[in-house]
Amino acid sequence: MKIKESYKKNWALYLWAMPDITIYQIVSNVIYFVLIFAFEALAMFLIRSTGHMAISSGDYTFLFKTWQGPLLIFISLAILFFYVATDINIQIAYAGKLLKGQKISIIELLKESLLSIKNLFTPDGILIIIYIALIMPFVGLGVTISLTSSLYIPSFIKSVIDANPLYTGLYFLLFAVFFLIGLVNIFTLHGIIIDKLPSNKADDQSRALFRKNWRDFIKQVVLFMISIVVINVFLFLFFMFVPLLVAAIIQMDKQYNRFLFCFISILLGTIMLIFNSFVESFFLIRMTQLYYRYKGEEERFTYRRGKARAAFLVSLILVSISGSMIISYIIDTNFDDLFTNEVNVKIIAHRGGGTEAIENTVKGVEKAIELGADGTEIDIRRTIDGHYIINHDNNFSRLCSDSRKPERMTLAEIKQLEIHDPNFPNEVGEVATIEEMLDAVKGRIKLFIELKGSSADRRMVDDMVKMIKERDMIDDCVLISLKYDLIDYAENNYPEIETAYLAFVSFGDTSKLNCDYLGLEEEASSSSTIMNVHFQNKKFMVWTPNKPESQRHFLLSKVDYIITDNVSQAKQMIEELRNRSDYELLTDSIISLF
Repeated sequence: MKIKESYKKNWALYLWAMPDITIYQIVSNVIYFVLIFAFEALAMFLIRSTGHMAISSGDYTFLFKTWQGPLLIFISLAILFFYVATDINIQIAYAGKLLKGQKISIIELLKESLLSIKNLFTPDGILIIIYIALIMPFVGLGVTISLTSSLYIPSFIKSVIDANPLYTGLYFLLFAVFFLIGLVNIFTLHGIIIDKLPSNKADDQSRALFRKNWRDFIKQVVLFMISIVVINVFLFLFFMFVPLLVAAIIQMDKQYNRFLFCFISILLGTIMLIFNSFVESFFLIRMTQLYYRYKGEEERFTYRRGKARAAFLVSLILVSISGSMIISYIIDTNFDDLFTNEVNVKIIAHRGGGTEAIENTVKGVEKAIELGADGTEIDIRRTIDGHYIINHDNNFSRLCSDSRKPERMTLAEIKQLEIHDPNFPNEVGEVATIEEMLDAVKGRIKLFIELKGSSADRRMVDDMVKMIKERDMIDDCVLISLKYDLIDYAENNYPEIETAYLAFVSFGDTSKLNCDYLGLEEEASSSSTIMNVHFQNKKFMVWTPNKPESQRHFLLSKVDYIITDNVSQAKQMIEELRNRSDYELLTDSIISLF
């Protein structure tokens, strides 16, 4: 019974706090916009002053050779401090005053949170900032700053971890260590913000409070998370099924039915967005309640009915309804102009034929052609005697049970190896040469040749261009690499050859990099980046969306190519997307809004 009463009390508290949280979010977002605009302008000035247009995963070492690099790192660290102060500290300060029944002023809270930064200018404090900004997004415990909340482990790194039991074990061990660190220090910022403690003493206090109350703490967190999940599931079910149910049972003309479907879908999606925008603030209020409870301090918050707060909730509902109606009307009246079943994204088979043939073999390329792929990607390395063979890894351990590297072997030695792909236990493959690959694809499919490994240098570029020209295959081939200097060299010296630069993270004017295609890892392929690349008359590639939901997302996007291991799945999905009904078109488009 007490749990039920506490549950009702907490959610009443959250609802009461929503207007204040909204004001904070508006003020902070304005501050963030100005700050990030200024930071990006300064960062771009510093990057351009080095003679570069962007920093990316394949072109960053120049930073360590210039004075601009350390300055950029210092500015970035300062930004992280500011974000923690205005994104988390201010919310903790607000929760502390709210629960103590004190007068609340957003301006005063902002001043207080900024002054709290001085307590973080210590070795412990810097570690706290780094943990919150760069580690907590991966751990998923507590809250993160909006600037880095979308950090991720790139898919190609995650696939390597998942494929190796040792790496998987180390990954989970590291995750467990960081999770435990975050758990025992969950109240550190509360000590710094509310009680003005130095960072080291706040750490000690947090660990002491956790050790003494860990059972209750875990129970309270679990109950909070369950309630959030239940609400989201409830809203999601409504979001997914109510519009379809309404469309099915109401006997109205098609146009009106479509408007009603849009309205309900957008309204429920908006409600989900609004609710989840408050979850982090609710969590910090709950953590502050527990902080006071474990310290033996009583809450002094008193519930007061206020017309302004009631008006806020009513206004929020009315704005959501009216906004949903306007968007639904625009969609309904311009349906044929806004929506199409056409899918123009082209499919590139990863490593020859993806997972549907022995990788990086002529058979794999033949399979890609058979499946109707628009292109096939292979990885080349140079042997010790100057030949070029196809292999993805640094050595032949995984596929040939031979730990030697291609760069340390002759072509004759490599040709004696047998490929045993675990996906095809009853087949044996042969390591191919680039000549064999070029002859297999000429006039049949576009070949994306990735310059790979320690032997990927300007000589490799020169040799590849020579081979391509000798076979009259300029229109059939694209040189690609994770090393930007090689792509830049190819573009400057062989502009007639198409090039693609691959990166899994970038910052700056990425779209202006010297290449014909820009390829980003799937999590880094944002709509704004794709648009900027197209604005520069370049093509955009995304690698490597293999899961159905990821493929669907990019097939419905504006990318030009996706590099994938699952070609059949992608081709089948394209057919399904081209045969969608009006309601499926609407559902896909509405989901993309959120």
